[in-house]
Amino acid sequence: MKSQRAELIADTAIALLAERGMRGLTHRAVDEEAGLPAGSTSNLARTRRALLELTLERLTELEIGTFAALLDDTAGPPSPEALVELAARTLWEQLTVGRHRTLARYELALEATRRPELREVYDQAGSRFRAPAVAILTAAGSPDPVRHGRQVVAFGEGVMFDTIAGSGSEPTLDDLRLGLAELLRGMLPGREPDMEEC
Repeated sequence: MKSQRAELIADTAIALLAERGMRGLTHRAVDEEAGLPAGSTSNLARTRRALLELTLERLTELEIGTFAALLDDTAGPPSPEALVELAARTLWEQLTVGRHRTLARYELALEATRRPELREVYDQAGSRFRAPAVAILTAAGSPDPVRHGRQVVAFGEGVMFDTIAGSGSEPTLDDLRLGLAELLRGMLPGREPDMEEC
């Protein structure tokens, strides 16, 4: 993100998407909600496409911050128990304090199905999370890290969607730990997470 003004506009757009949906996101609404002079958002992001791309860029930046501990490859491969704990806490944050960001991402994901130019940006953003998942599972000893990486991402996405947009109840942190441990147990032969340590 290039400036504080850009961050303010993008953060306000994220909040509007979560609160009002895609129809509620307009240049004028961002100006009003952010307390900016009329035309400020248009000066920064002239078209709707530019506003959506700015919002997605900021959302990706914020979510990378949430996933930082999980995506950190400088500390060496985590143990299965540490991986379960990190993943569970990251999902928990997305469902609680980061819930509005998750809602906004769903709005952008649906819009990307109708806008090929946004789909390209959305897919590039997604690869910044999927590639590290494969790397983590490779380091953890998965015999098929690409397939397993997709399954771990799908598990997380499924839990978030079911909780936030579906009809599921909100899982506890222990529920998330248990589900992830059970998932990884089938992926990491000989390195299954110890449930008592998760």
